[in-house]
Amino acid sequence: MEETRIWRMATKGLTLVALAVMPSAIHAESLRDALVGAYENSNILQQNRALVRSSDDDVALALSTLLPQINAISTIAYSDQASFNQAENLTSSIQLQLDLLLYDSGAARLGVEAAKETVLAARAQLLNLEQQVLLTAVSAYLSVLSDSRTVALRENNLRLITEELRAARDRFDVGEVTRTDVAQAEARLAEVRGDLAAAMGALQVSRELYNVAVGRFPGNLESIRALPEMPATVERARALAERLQPTIRQAQHQVKAADLTAAQARASIRPQINLNASAGHNSVNDNNTSIGLQMTVPIYQGGQLKALERRALSQAHAARANLHQVVLIAGQNAANAFADLRVAQAQLAASDRQIRAAQVAFDGVREEAKLGARTTLDVLDAEQALLDAQTARVLFETQLFAASYELLSTVGMLTATELNLPVTQYDPTEYYNAVKSTKVPASKQGKKLDRILKRYDN
Repeated sequence: MEETRIWRMATKGLTLVALAVMPSAIHAESLRDALVGAYENSNILQQNRALVRSSDDDVALALSTLLPQINAISTIAYSDQASFNQAENLTSSIQLQLDLLLYDSGAARLGVEAAKETVLAARAQLLNLEQQVLLTAVSAYLSVLSDSRTVALRENNLRLITEELRAARDRFDVGEVTRTDVAQAEARLAEVRGDLAAAMGALQVSRELYNVAVGRFPGNLESIRALPEMPATVERARALAERLQPTIRQAQHQVKAADLTAAQARASIRPQINLNASAGHNSVNDNNTSIGLQMTVPIYQGGQLKALERRALSQAHAARANLHQVVLIAGQNAANAFADLRVAQAQLAASDRQIRAAQVAFDGVREEAKLGARTTLDVLDAEQALLDAQTARVLFETQLFAASYELLSTVGMLTATELNLPVTQYDPTEYYNAVKSTKVPASKQGKKLDRILKRYDN
């Protein structure tokens, strides 16, 4: 038949697609392997680690204002003037200048402390992004597993419907059923073929998402057999979120940084004292040296300094309000995730009971059909009900594991440290300690910093 030939060609095409998306790895790949891959290959983490290092240098910049500022100045000039006194037309000079902040009411030190708090906030944000990267990897892993099982169910359903069609045609040939029964089986078979093609397409999409999240295409993925260790009660989940959630720690450090910046703005209105010294040589006046103190007292800047202070205070108020909101949201997210987990557990248990009942019903209807007590449509409907129950179970199981890892993320436990992943964890203090203690590029610390930067560039 032409229809059969066309379907064989389509089946061959689907088989090629299936072979293309089939895992190539010999050994099974676990969720833990996927999380390790996501941690090591994430461009998002690499980007934000660099941004954290950028904030580390803000501390070095703030510290530099407390240290001597030394500059060498060299000039050479030629002048052509009509004068009775024949002075030299070509002059040169070299000078060494030193400026040192002696007193500024603590404004510079407040700026250093504010920069340090900003660094800690950036580290907390990096930890939160780490959780998002790992949660995305979990979602991608579960999607590939779920879609693979759906494809297997659709393939099995295709075989069953094909058998039902063959049986309907045999029974039609001997006059047990009508042409209507055969047409119903043919229609259902066409529908199943379309569903299988859609399932294979969804699996291919999931594989692409997995490649983006983990850094490679999935191999033969292992089933997840156990839930991770999680808080037992919603109260415990809320408490852990308030203690571990990186977004809360980030907001706390932002409040401290804003308060310090406001204090720095107030201090900037007060007098500032600097030490100035210079030594030099001039081709005309020979050697010269000077040393002195300079006090700067702001008197009138058109309201600029007070405006800066008011702005800093407003930003501090905004940061504190943001902290309160972040704490509320963290508690709400923890409670929501805990509720989603309980719902998924109940749905999965109900799905198991549904499958058992649907299997009994399908077996019974098929036996009754053999005795002529049921129609082909009854068998097809019973088989569809069983397939729907099995497909629903795949969905509910996926939702259960997704909810469990979502709960870990909301309480701040979905990190490489908490999961004890076998990875070389990024240490944000290494670069910070190097830039904070490096004052001279050619020093031992400066060379160490160069080695660290070279490693990050690779």
